[in-house]
Amino acid sequence: MRKERTILHIDMDAFFISVEERERPWIRGKPAAVCGSLSRSVITSANYEARPFGIHAGMPIKEAQRKCPSLIFVEGDHSKYTETAARIFSILKEYTPIVEVASIDEAYLDITESLLLFRSPLHIAQGIKKRIREEEDLTCSIGIAPNKLLAKLGSRLKKPDGLMEIKKEGIEEILRDLPVEKLHGIGPKLAESLRDIGIFTCGQLGKTPLPLLTRRFGVIGKRLKEMGLGKDDSPVVPFEQEEEAKSIGHSVTLEEDTLDPRRLKKVLFQLSERVSKRMRKEGYFGKRITLTVRYCDFYTFTKQKPLQQETHSGNEIFLHSLEIFESLIHQKPIRLLGVTVSLLRKEGYQLNLFEKKDRKENLLKAMDRVNERFGEWTLTWAGLY
Repeated sequence: MRKERTILHIDMDAFFISVEERERPWIRGKPAAVCGSLSRSVITSANYEARPFGIHAGMPIKEAQRKCPSLIFVEGDHSKYTETAARIFSILKEYTPIVEVASIDEAYLDITESLLLFRSPLHIAQGIKKRIREEEDLTCSIGIAPNKLLAKLGSRLKKPDGLMEIKKEGIEEILRDLPVEKLHGIGPKLAESLRDIGIFTCGQLGKTPLPLLTRRFGVIGKRLKEMGLGKDDSPVVPFEQEEEAKSIGHSVTLEEDTLDPRRLKKVLFQLSERVSKRMRKEGYFGKRITLTVRYCDFYTFTKQKPLQQETHSGNEIFLHSLEIFESLIHQKPIRLLGVTVSLLRKEGYQLNLFEKKDRKENLLKAMDRVNERFGEWTLTWAGLY
């Protein structure tokens, strides 16, 4: 029988602008926001005083100025936020080695085994909040639950500077009347589509027959039903420095934020080809694909897929990356995509046991030689995007 997990979700409160307020105490209590460069004139973080005016991440600066003429703008300093985040993640790793960095300002912790050393999940969460406040002069919200979905919900429901524990026996009651858009992954457009078929709450979503959901929403129908029931088996995947050193990846910031599927598939294909070319050049095969998606509001999401067979084929890397991409629910325009292959091994005997694989390897190497001589995209796989 599988041991019941205890997961924490730590979400820093208005992280970027809170870091700036720490250095500029005079703006505390006033509507303020961090903005990006002039070429990306959007809000990247707004404090809680600005939010009643409708100010939010991803909003154009001109629109924000119209909504709140007194809004204070601070130009962002990403290196400062990264350094602060690194110190916070170091604090988290003192409670468990199983820390998944979800983005620069949030993380999941699997504290299942840590409970042998600490009194309770609440004791751990309170300790984390205390240390972050004392050492960084920042606040965070923490959710405690049996899985990542519900832990994220807990931190979201108690923002800012909150703490919520969702126990197994209380899941049904919490979800019964909870609007579906409160769950991470269900944005405004998807929530509207659910309402169109009479689903307003998580309780209703969990009771909806699976065939109805799959007919209406396709492959994500099963995941939607699981979300409505509060189910989530996804593991907390720790960041391992050694493993990251044994990975090859490429990412690109798009010229314009977009949800155009053809454009995004083309970018995924090009990234996959570049990763595979570098792998072949350095003599590596990989057995895990990681897709990184950064949205217009700077929220960054990563998802991994283990492979049954090692590969360094751009075709295969693309198809696996596309499978991951299409399994996600994209509600906001995308500004960055990244593809990484990890669990690398030097070219080995396994892929050379079969003549068919040998022919494929020869074809890949021949394509590499042509592209190196005549240009990067002279030869490519047909019909992939």
